[in-house]
Amino acid sequence: MKLKLQWSEQFKKEYRALPQHIQKQADRKLKLLCENRLHPSLRFKKMQGRSDEMFEASVTMNYRITFYIEGDVCLLKHIGTHDILNRQ
Repeated sequence: MKLKLQWSEQFKKEYRALPQHIQKQADRKLKLLCENRLHPSLRFKKMQGRSDEMFEASVTMNYRITFYIEGDVCLLKHIGTHDILNRQ
């Protein structure tokens, strides 16, 4: 199933603050997430230690995306360095 992306206001703010080369990598990974969320380079998984269904995927080894999946919609919550996982 192909996912449709929905950007939260927080995600938009964090995305705009990223270096341009990371934005370009994020764009590629977001496209891949829509087409095949199980692609190995995304390292897609449910976030550990959470009672809800929040997921994470890798942009690079240092940058992550967090999101919810509801039906065919991927609600993007945060993007940033690996430490965003600790602030969720």
